[in-house]
Amino acid sequence: MYAMPATRTILYARVSTDKQADRGVSLEAQKAKGQAYADLYDLQIVEAIIDAGYSAKTLARPGLERALGMLKAGKADALLVVKLDRLTRSVSDLGMLVERYFAPGKAALLSVGEQIDTRSAGGRLVLNVLASVSQWEREAIGERTSTALQHKAAKGEYIGGQPPYGFRLAADGQHLERDPAEQLLLAEAQRLRRKGLSLRAVARELEAKGFRSRGSRPFAAVQVLRMVG
Repeated sequence: MYAMPATRTILYARVSTDKQADRGVSLEAQKAKGQAYADLYDLQIVEAIIDAGYSAKTLARPGLERALGMLKAGKADALLVVKLDRLTRSVSDLGMLVERYFAPGKAALLSVGEQIDTRSAGGRLVLNVLASVSQWEREAIGERTSTALQHKAAKGEYIGGQPPYGFRLAADGQHLERDPAEQLLLAEAQRLRRKGLSLRAVARELEAKGFRSRGSRPFAAVQVLRMVG
């Protein structure tokens, strides 16, 4: 009886930092899970390609580019990852990859964690649904975070980064309080601006009056703009 040849597969693994080893996505863990999946589903691993120290925010990774080049050249029939986020976290990037490399009649995309196999219509459907849900979840988290930060700022609570000119971090490390010296600076900058002076002219006048930025340098026009709007 004729046996179908095993699917020639590239095992792709990625970590962005060494700390990810503590969360079960170390390179060793990914390779072990990928090989076990390949053994179970009769996949022939032709090469294991690794991107160490690269973020999923971009597809410009040497390992991924090599893997995709092999698929395009017909040197492999499928790309295997342990989780989709090892490949990309972007729905638009994923859509581009599917269209260019994993569409029907092209190479297959296989994921251990999500049990995705784009060799079937059902597998492609699951891939698209998961990608859309993942994007929605990230956007929802971003919206909640932005709303929370705006609420804290409105109450005068410190939200990280440099406090705006005229304020400083209070002793409790959680709230902002007025900085008397910088309040004088703000008042002078606003007075000069109301006189009709340009941003550069205001910066020159502040320097002439002995005012300096937090870095002890003369003010630039863009800094004046941030102070007085």
